[in-house]
Amino acid sequence: MSYILPVVLLVIGLLLLIKGAEFLVEGAGSIARRYRISDLVIGLTIVSFGTSAPELFVNVTASLQGNAGIAIGNVLGSNIANILLILGVSALIYPLAVSRGTVWREIPFSLLAAAVLWIAANDRLLDGWAYSDVSRSDGLVFLLFFAIFLYYSASIAGNISANGRDLPMQQRSIGASMGLVAAGLAGLALGGKWIVDGAADIALSFGMSQEMVGLTIVAVGTSLPELATSAMAAWRKNVEIAVGNVVGSNIFNIFFVLGISSVIKPLPFHRGANLDIGMVVVASLILFATMFSGRRRSLDRWEGAVLLVLYAAYLVYVVMRG
Repeated sequence: MSYILPVVLLVIGLLLLIKGAEFLVEGAGSIARRYRISDLVIGLTIVSFGTSAPELFVNVTASLQGNAGIAIGNVLGSNIANILLILGVSALIYPLAVSRGTVWREIPFSLLAAAVLWIAANDRLLDGWAYSDVSRSDGLVFLLFFAIFLYYSASIAGNISANGRDLPMQQRSIGASMGLVAAGLAGLALGGKWIVDGAADIALSFGMSQEMVGLTIVAVGTSLPELATSAMAAWRKNVEIAVGNVVGSNIFNIFFVLGISSVIKPLPFHRGANLDIGMVVVASLILFATMFSGRRRSLDRWEGAVLLVLYAAYLVYVVMRG
């Protein structure tokens, strides 16, 4: 019965994380509207950060507490879930059209992110060191890559039409907006802590590794905002940049979330996680390949079903690996 409290903490933490991100987006979006900031800028900054905030807060908490397995597993598991689970579910709802820029720039950039992580994390394999970690200097390099990605995103902003239906519409008073932002940040911080504490205790209670918990329960939980956003966009047939948003989140997770986490505290890396980095690469390559089958630059329903089958197979492998 010792596992009941950690499970309760994990579930409540996930709920706080999701509602915290929602409050943060709503409050910050309301403030942005009051000062006449465009929908496009709100979408590229506030909404994008809001859907990725759970991964960031969980990783920062895990890094501060020394739970490197959860931190790295959360990012890798979230990136795999983003492609195989979220895009799979969204494509089943409605085929996802993909922009040319996503095919030839953003998907390759996400592959680059996975490759840079593999190089940075494998000190023992590549340099013969006694141990491997994602160091502070690696984290700073990640953040520089993220700055390049931000510059690229800003450079293409003029070619993207903002869709107000997916943005926070209500303009509240400054006091109410600031209250939502504060509540959102508090929910994210407390939810992140409870998720990490609960996940670590679950791993201890069931004899599972932190990496396994991070790759499965925590990763899927922190990806729920992206899942809800992408599924709703597919349901509304507003899918023009859905794939680009998910791929952008993968780039954000590696270069910004892991970058911040490793700058706070270096993250020890176990060689077994190379298989999970490889899965991120394989998922990205499969996504790239689907752009040239059937309808050009579109993720069709049958391809979404294939992605979901692959994700189920991957979860079975992770559980069997322990």
